[in-house]
Amino acid sequence: MSVNVIDTANILASQLKQTDEYMQYSSLKQTAYEDPTNRALLDEFKRLQFRMQAQAASGAQPDGEDMQKLMRLSSLLQLNADAQAYLLAELRFQKLIADIYKIIGDAAGIDIEALTQA
Repeated sequence: MSVNVIDTANILASQLKQTDEYMQYSSLKQTAYEDPTNRALLDEFKRLQFRMQAQAASGAQPDGEDMQKLMRLSSLLQLNADAQAYLLAELRFQKLIADIYKIIGDAAGIDIEALTQA
């Protein structure tokens, strides 16, 4: 019997969109992004976060100025209930995705934890 892994992945993607984690994430994201100030702060926060993750992945030291700016943005976003709720929901959804990735990595014999340690 041949299993079409791509079809299985598409089924998983569809099922992910039905989880409480995804539905909360999606709803709270929409609410947080309705406000133009929140949108600008969240977009900048995500840009900086991505840039710093890319630097870390390449072995470079995070830029101190970017780190300070990220911390200031984080503090501002924590003061906003909509932004804070969205970011927490995003973390919960990312945890679910990470758990799935770990299961797939284990099945493939990939030590995910070893890949994330420098």
